[in-house]
Amino acid sequence: MKNLPEMISTKDLMYICDMFNWHLVAAKKLTFYSEYVTDKECVKKIDELCQLHYAICEDLINLLESESA
Repeated sequence: MKNLPEMISTKDLMYICDMFNWHLVAAKKLTFYSEYVTDKECVKKIDELCQLHYAICEDLINLLESESA
């Protein structure tokens, strides 16, 4: 979708909040798991996935901030 609507509906906002929470929980779990993995290649991949989930969280926050401006 190229043009975002002027207003986000309550249902859309709830879905965005759910997406944020899914990605935040995934990132936190990956951070926890990385502390117990000894294979350096696995740790690297886990860290990459963790950063991906945090980046998606930041994108969602930026989307909401741009809507409120």
